[in-house]
Amino acid sequence: MDGGLLGRAAAMFAVTNVDDLVLLAVFFGQAAGRRGRLKVVAGQFLGFAAILAVSVAGALGAGLLPDGAVRWLGVLPVLLGIRAAWQARRQDDDGPAPATGLLGIATVCFANGGDNVGVYVPAFAATGPSGLAGYVVVFLVGVAVWCVAGRFLATRPGVAQVLARWGHVVLPAVLIALGVLILLGAF
Repeated sequence: MDGGLLGRAAAMFAVTNVDDLVLLAVFFGQAAGRRGRLKVVAGQFLGFAAILAVSVAGALGAGLLPDGAVRWLGVLPVLLGIRAAWQARRQDDDGPAPATGLLGIATVCFANGGDNVGVYVPAFAATGPSGLAGYVVVFLVGVAVWCVAGRFLATRPGVAQVLARWGHVVLPAVLIALGVLILLGAF
């Protein structure tokens, strides 16, 4: 595994999960005691593991495509970025109702990760088995870092407000950029 791949994986995780960071801050803010915090962490890992499973399966299926066709999967993140920009433009400031319990948090994480799958599948398909393993490891470490950061943000309302306000602006631009990079064969 090269450092470039690890850096791309970390950047991809960070930009596709800004919204999860805000949700984690909300979940941790509502969690009661240590047991509640453990449910948030376990729910986040469970939901994200499902996202990874779907993404890896999609990437393996994409491996059946002819050479050169995989990069055209980069159209998906571009379209998702356009969709996210459109939704951000039309969205009111009401966020999703927070879920409680391990399965509720996992479900919110998974449902919120539909755009992630559209980005991960082409990136995973364009890398070899060791690259795929690198992405998965970095992403799982990223979930742990996000949980720590979400807990931290839950105790700093000003920071959480800034993320909630501007995360929807950054996400579409990054999705489109990732799609273009995939189309250009950078992954």
